[in-house]
Amino acid sequence: MALVDVISEITGKVWKIEAAIGEKLEEDDPVIVLESMKMEIPILAPDDGTIAEILVGEGDPVKEGQVIARMQA
Repeated sequence: MALVDVISEITGKVWKIEAAIGEKLEEDDPVIVLESMKMEIPILAPDDGTIAEILVGEGDPVKEGQVIARMQA
């Protein structure tokens, strides 16, 4: 099984972590919700798989292109 990176598409702050390590997700399920410019933007699973790592915590700043989680596909 391959690891798949979940990448932030925007710069913002982690508002809420929606998925837990070991949780099975389908493509386009929310993983993390970011807050940017007073908007809540979900970062979605790029593929079906299981959350292997969450690399950020609630309140952490995130940059565009940053890997925020990894999934086992």
